[in-house]
Amino acid sequence: MILKNGHVVDPANAIDGVCDVRFSDGIITEVGESLDSNGEAAIDCTGAYVVPGFVDLHVHLRDPGQTAKETLTTGTEAAAAGGYTAVAPMPNTTPATDSPEKIAELLRRAKDECRVKLLPITAVTLGQEGITIADLEGAKQAGAVAMSEDGRSVMDISVYREALRQAARIGLPMFAHCEDKNLVAGGVINAGIASEKLGLPGITNAVEDVITARDLILAGETGCHVHLCHVSTAFAAKLLAAAKEEGYPVSGEVCPHHFAMFDDEIPSDDANYKMNPPLRSRKDMEALREAIRNGVFDCISTDHAPHTAEEKSRGFAKAPFGIVGSETAFALSYTTLVKGGYLDMSGLMRMMSTNPSKIAGHTGGTLSVGAPADIAVVTGEETRIDAADFKSKGKNTPFDGRRVYGKVLATYVDGRRVY
Repeated sequence: MILKNGHVVDPANAIDGVCDVRFSDGIITEVGESLDSNGEAAIDCTGAYVVPGFVDLHVHLRDPGQTAKETLTTGTEAAAAGGYTAVAPMPNTTPATDSPEKIAELLRRAKDECRVKLLPITAVTLGQEGITIADLEGAKQAGAVAMSEDGRSVMDISVYREALRQAARIGLPMFAHCEDKNLVAGGVINAGIASEKLGLPGITNAVEDVITARDLILAGETGCHVHLCHVSTAFAAKLLAAAKEEGYPVSGEVCPHHFAMFDDEIPSDDANYKMNPPLRSRKDMEALREAIRNGVFDCISTDHAPHTAEEKSRGFAKAPFGIVGSETAFALSYTTLVKGGYLDMSGLMRMMSTNPSKIAGHTGGTLSVGAPADIAVVTGEETRIDAADFKSKGKNTPFDGRRVYGKVLATYVDGRRVY
């Protein structure tokens, strides 16, 4: 097949202009201007961008054990609809993904059940209980691309440091959820305007900032690559920048909901606005945008976290944390960052495809000849987010009905159209 006349944006090869992309047997074979079709199927992409498929380092597929919320199939269908060609599922499933055998089983199932590529993450400790370190080396050999205790932090610092030391020896990055559970104090929403308006217990910035500082310092001490998940505060962004200046092996991600919305926009006790970390203040949101502009963050991840409508109907006090994001991430990012002047399209692709691929050691993130034909075709046209149309089982989003710019037209994985 050949994708013709699209605006190709591939930061890995410094391509940013109109040209054609040819692929065969799942591999990109040629990229150039005015390529002859040679009788191949040709798709006219005039007016659209042709880009490396997006790579999401942070999703919750809820499978095994929580399939009323999502399955491998529905979660990866949602990813494909969002332009993603690879996703990294967090290990807080039921039971936790905490062994080489569970990683291997996940990859075995992925061959038949997943629409995009799976990049499994192992738990740091058995059962994510923070006590006994999991078989990290075995998990990596089985196919894990990282370790994480996402949904919580390993609070015992001696256990955590030893896990980082082991991971450093085998080259396994840590995807760090930074939350001091001792400081949460029952909080369900950002401590600020919304918590006061709704009379709900708040989550302060210190909950995130304290553990962020700890984890970055330990990255410097142990040599383990620590990747900060879902950074949401201005100070955490400053800490990341400082650690990079020190030469520590660190990186960080930011989620669209944290740079596209802030807590004063929460209209009522609607748990579709409840996530962890929470929507922060306008000041934090604006600081995240500036940090993106200044190259502090390496990638954009979704923290896609589906829940049932019944669970989310319980209000902030009783509903679980999390919103879906796979099918809204590109539009929210393009609208806020590209249309808003913080990034150009090449910069956005670097954060959504090139950099996350590098962090995960994944072969995607590029349209290089010889690379897998993992490709997204997208436009910057105006559209409307409609949760009823989501492929995900989860419809829990605060962005339902929002007018945005950015639409995914097609997604190819190994040259096969999956959306």
